[in-house]
Amino acid sequence: MRCSQTASSEPNDDARMNPTISSDPLPYPLAARTGLIDPFHVMELAKRAAALEAAGHPVIHMSIGEPDFTAPEPVVDALGRAARAGHTQYTAATGLASLREAIARDYGERHGLDIAPSRIIVTAGASAALSLAVCSLVNPGDGVLMTDPSYPCNRHFVSAFDGIPQLVPVGPDTRFQLTRELLEANWAANTRGTLLASPANPTGTSIPWDELARIVDATRARGGFTLVDEIYLGLSYDGTPRSALALGEDLIVTNSFSKYFHMTGWRLGWLVVPEALAPVFEKLSQNLYICASTLAQHAALACFDSESLAIFEARRDEFRRRRDWIVPALGRIGLEVPVRPDGAFYAWADCSRFGGDSSGLANDLLEKAWVSVVPGKDFGRHDPDRWIRLSYATSLEKMEEAIDRMGRYLNARGEDAAATTPARQPA
Repeated sequence: MRCSQTASSEPNDDARMNPTISSDPLPYPLAARTGLIDPFHVMELAKRAAALEAAGHPVIHMSIGEPDFTAPEPVVDALGRAARAGHTQYTAATGLASLREAIARDYGERHGLDIAPSRIIVTAGASAALSLAVCSLVNPGDGVLMTDPSYPCNRHFVSAFDGIPQLVPVGPDTRFQLTRELLEANWAANTRGTLLASPANPTGTSIPWDELARIVDATRARGGFTLVDEIYLGLSYDGTPRSALALGEDLIVTNSFSKYFHMTGWRLGWLVVPEALAPVFEKLSQNLYICASTLAQHAALACFDSESLAIFEARRDEFRRRRDWIVPALGRIGLEVPVRPDGAFYAWADCSRFGGDSSGLANDLLEKAWVSVVPGKDFGRHDPDRWIRLSYATSLEKMEEAIDRMGRYLNARGEDAAATTPARQPA
């Protein structure tokens, strides 16, 4: 496990991409689990991009998974009213009753599901929701199946509670998603359950509904839990999105106000848990973070007003328009997207034709084309140098400029490689 590294006169690629790595001696030993948590490369790369931008370089950001839209005016107005009214005290650990009721009502109106508000736990973002879920379900040494690639924090949530992330390599043939067959082949004696994401980060792909039902059935048959991250469910573009909650009351689902509702920095999310588990999650919430931001909760009530919902739907249509433009545009410059994303705002592109080093390519694109993208190593162990992730949560105008810059750089890179490759001798 690596907690520090030896200093050298020239920083290596890890140190340059991850300045949190330090050569300073530790004042005392750290818990062993800290060595299992990798740096969050996308955040470090975003810091470098911001520094370059501050130095005057025209950086286009296609790395962070954050909508370029912000909370709409009705939500901001609700925040101001709550602050002026003095609604700043702690709420119940499970959240405002009115917000839990609004979330439950939305499940009914949007998905036709009858979800009791008592099953809903409001959290400090989806990260807190997933942490609570893992804390409540995973014992030391328990395994949790998840795909490789997947959102990096998912495996780190498991490691932080001394569980074992059991990464299942997936590719274009399964839309980068788990299948029942893969679950059955990878379920081990210590496996406790599955952590799924649909639509998923970094690929933007969803699990087909029938396949999701098969996965849930197979997990249930083994006495395991199914935890589904639906943070991007509202940003689904092809067909009518369906919540996994329709597959049974024993599932646990997480969601958030960050993506569809464009409230990333407000740090507000929620869990839907089986009724019998709600008191356990409430107890953990009371002890781990007391409650989610009271002001954010009051403001989030306005998310479910008709005016706000109309804004969110219009913005979802804009993300679809960007998806439809960026995927073929990437293909034209040699960054093929083998599976068309049907949700979220990511394109998972194959960069292998440019040397098979996604970290080096991401670094060059940032420093030479002023475009910030994310290398595949953030998202797992399976062939990470083959892939880069690009976020299309930015304007079409900026994406057009980014494609132009990347295309010119990649074209020049290809010409340089051809010029330095020795001619093949006849047999």
